[in-house]
Amino acid sequence: MENRKFIITINREAGTGGREIAQKVSEMLGIKLYDRTFLAHILEEFKLTREEAEKIKSTKINWWSEFCRFYKQFGTTAAIAYENFEVNSKQLYYAEAKALRDLAEQESCVIVGRTGFHVFKDTPDTIRIFLIADMDHRVKRMMQKWNFDEKEAREKIEELDNARETFTKTFAGVSRYDARNYDLVINVTPFTTDQVARFLVDNLRKKYPANPKNE
Repeated sequence: MENRKFIITINREAGTGGREIAQKVSEMLGIKLYDRTFLAHILEEFKLTREEAEKIKSTKINWWSEFCRFYKQFGTTAAIAYENFEVNSKQLYYAEAKALRDLAEQESCVIVGRTGFHVFKDTPDTIRIFLIADMDHRVKRMMQKWNFDEKEAREKIEELDNARETFTKTFAGVSRYDARNYDLVINVTPFTTDQVARFLVDNLRKKYPANPKNE
């Protein structure tokens, strides 16, 4: 039986362990994981570091012009000819979305964030997942992971959630909290990341029985 390709998109609230869950799912199924680190090779073409881009994207919708001003203000040795280099946040978004589609055409994969639910909303064999959790659970996880105190953890969660919502509304035109965007919404509060990953993998193997590592 020929393997049937599929796409899993995972969006999540900050502090739910979504990236860790996605990693475990990809490892259990033996398929690729594409997340924010995937953006690196696209940013490299634009001579941006991921940190610079993410910082500006989280606060400015038209972040490219803001970045140009920032870059010029503090100086750089990078050879960027601004007057001949026309690119904006939408171009970057569409370039990333196209690259993700191209990769997903080749093989099954897990995509974390990047408005994957929207990029692949009309693509067959796409399972769109959203992970949520109670605030106390999210704060505790942030405190453990980053050695934050409670105030720092709550502030970081708010910062990340707001940035992701702004990004989603800007490019997808919807709220990422709208359950209609997804096939499955899971409150992970009562579970470990292993339990959530195992639940997803067990059900995906039932739907796609001929895929790798389905033992």
